[in-house]
Amino acid sequence: MTMKQQNQCTAEDGNHDMCTKRMIAIRDTMDVLSGKWKIAILSALVFNTYRFKELARLVGVTPKMLSKELKELEMNELVQRTVYDTTPVTVEYSITPYGKTLGRVLKEMHNWGEQHRKRIMHK
Repeated sequence: MTMKQQNQCTAEDGNHDMCTKRMIAIRDTMDVLSGKWKIAILSALVFNTYRFKELARLVGVTPKMLSKELKELEMNELVQRTVYDTTPVTVEYSITPYGKTLGRVLKEMHNWGEQHRKRIMHK
């Protein structure tokens, strides 16, 4: 199958099912990473473990929104919340090994974003 055939989504040539499966997978990915902050949170956690307030400052998100996004990322097993029995209680967030599987996606988004910014800013 040629690249052109792979990119066509028509019922006549039998690619419709393949296209539908690809679109479902893409929608699933978008559902998990949807929202303004999830990708920024994951991008920060790829490099370091952060406490809640540190992460909020770094990403530039309100505590309420960060809490919501972190809960959803935890639910999808991309972020791990660790509570330490200290006074006061210390809570840290880190990316999980499963979350690290998004590394290539995040890197490609970074590369595309840099190229796009250069293209748009130099017009």
